[in-house]
Amino acid sequence: MPNDSKETYSQPSSTELSQVQRRAVGELLRVSPVADDLAARFERAGFSLALVGGSVRDALLGRLGNDLDFTTDARPEDVLRIVRPWADAVWEVGIAFGTVGCRKSAPATDDGEAPRDYQLEITTYRSEAYDRDSRKPEVVYGDSLEEDLLRRDFTVNAMAVALPRKEFIDPHNGLTDLARRVLRTPGTPEASFSDDPLRMFRAARFSAQLDFTVAEPVRAAMTDMAERIDIVSAERIRDELNKLLLSDHPRKGISLLVETGLAQRVLPEVPALRLERDEHHRHKDVYEHSLTVLEQAIALENGKPDLVLRLAALLHDIGKPRTRRFEGDGRVSFHHHEVVGAKMTKQRMTKLKYSNDIIKDVSRLVELHLRFHGYGTGEWTDSAVRRYVRDAGPLLDRLHKLTRSDCTTRNKRKALALSRAYDGLEERIERLKQQEELDAIRPDLDGNEIMKVLEIGPGPEVGKAYRHLLELRLEHGPLGQEGAVAALKDWWAAQG
Repeated sequence: MPNDSKETYSQPSSTELSQVQRRAVGELLRVSPVADDLAARFERAGFSLALVGGSVRDALLGRLGNDLDFTTDARPEDVLRIVRPWADAVWEVGIAFGTVGCRKSAPATDDGEAPRDYQLEITTYRSEAYDRDSRKPEVVYGDSLEEDLLRRDFTVNAMAVALPRKEFIDPHNGLTDLARRVLRTPGTPEASFSDDPLRMFRAARFSAQLDFTVAEPVRAAMTDMAERIDIVSAERIRDELNKLLLSDHPRKGISLLVETGLAQRVLPEVPALRLERDEHHRHKDVYEHSLTVLEQAIALENGKPDLVLRLAALLHDIGKPRTRRFEGDGRVSFHHHEVVGAKMTKQRMTKLKYSNDIIKDVSRLVELHLRFHGYGTGEWTDSAVRRYVRDAGPLLDRLHKLTRSDCTTRNKRKALALSRAYDGLEERIERLKQQEELDAIRPDLDGNEIMKVLEIGPGPEVGKAYRHLLELRLEHGPLGQEGAVAALKDWWAAQG
């Protein structure tokens, strides 16, 4: 059933639609050697094959990659029989959901196209729905391409190109929605989200990835049905959140999650920030501040999206609601919110099933993000600078970016002063690096040398001596072999 929205959008002109279709033709011609060859094999076996979903959408946008999605009336066992003699590699990870994956290399073409490796996913026509209390969809195979397209999440993903004849199939006006950059569902959004509640999260993700507007009926259904996201596994939510954060417009997706109530159920620490005020700028909303920090951190990336940095930027102030205090002079303070926020970050990311390494890095950045503000106008000793570098460890470059991004004041003089202060800190770090091999701060003596000087064997005393020398190294810089031996002997004598 079509989605009968009363919204009005400007209709794309015939010229705009022609430009979209021309882009698609060029993209499809590029993948034709692989797609047509595969389609011919399916046709000889008595089955249909169509390029579908995100692949058609991306072809129309002129951004089709090497990952291609196909749909077919062949059952998974038939798909395996067809592709195994043809593909370079085949995997069955998604076969329980009707999907067979494979890899196929295409040779260089006569017109200069370089060799390419294509990752293909071939899925049997299907219709899947969630039981009200189940986290896993029940897969039911469909009988037609039209039925398969109806069960897809959004109209822009419900287009297909039947192969090998290259017939464009668009029963739900996805091309028009693509041209006007709007997300609608093929049927009613309520039925779509009831079938798979993760689609509500995908609406936010696609709005961020594609910079599309979500149609009002879709937004309303997301708001009304937000609690349905509770039955979706943490792993699936985490994966969608990652894709959203790594997109070009993550603010847009996060804002939609917050406004519809979905964030309250999966990342409640973020909407909680809307109630707070920043201690330095009492009229600045901490939620908006955090989104601005995220955007500014993205601007400092070196061309490649950095999930750890983006997570840290989004979550760096989530400790503020729990640490808010109203001071006698009318100010609002959030003492130690970085420590509380680091613990909250670890707890939330653990619930979302992030890896231990990512949890450790993001929570550490949250914990350290205020450290620079003790630097002032350069009063830190060299010892303090060494400890800053030591505590950041391999996260130092990310900490630089997060700290710079955390300045969102509109006071240009204050912003310039903060920037210059951090410039000065980075220059001092660089000078110390050149002088002292600061990237790998360690004592002047290793464990074997300590045992030799003290004439002892392995044991806890060696560790204590090592830590003492490390503290001296941080406090005074390199001691040299002779100075370290003398300091070690003095310490050992003091131990009795």
